[in-house]
Amino acid sequence: MQARRTEIPEVVVLEPRVFSDERGFFFESYNRKAFAAAAGVDPEFVQDNHSHSRQGVLRGLHYQIPHAQGKLVRAVAGEVWDVALDLRRSSPTFGRSVGVRLSAEAKNMVWIPPGFAHGFLTLSPVAEVLYKTTDFYMPQHERTILWNDPALHIAWPLQGAPLLAPRDARGLPLAQSETYS
Repeated sequence: MQARRTEIPEVVVLEPRVFSDERGFFFESYNRKAFAAAAGVDPEFVQDNHSHSRQGVLRGLHYQIPHAQGKLVRAVAGEVWDVALDLRRSSPTFGRSVGVRLSAEAKNMVWIPPGFAHGFLTLSPVAEVLYKTTDFYMPQHERTILWNDPALHIAWPLQGAPLLAPRDARGLPLAQSETYS
């Protein structure tokens, strides 16, 4: 497994070793030892989530306070633009984000540690995203930051207006949102 640090060093893009031939391909989508060696962390994952979205759907930017979730995210069908937003006030990268193109074809994934908001935009006609989390989903603790808050400067690769869930359309700007210490 190859690891590439992003502009926010704790957010890591991972590329597994893929074995392909005329029959198809094989790769380890998750191996705890390989992940820990490549990413430099060894989280305990407690839940797997699976999302299906059509083109233009934007989900996020979601996080939980308390019960912050680290996420290991990958697209198993289609392609998405995945965004991690640093919400740790003590971090030198607080309020900054990184975007990563994840695709089933590339088989890449991204590690987003606890303390970040997460969202993605579906770029292909459909996309399926799988992600492991380090804490359980607790809807009573979920928060949403407004995906297009001008203060964030997120360069979403949009073709027109995104399709949003009502809660995502009602997200709060970062300046009004709860954050981590």
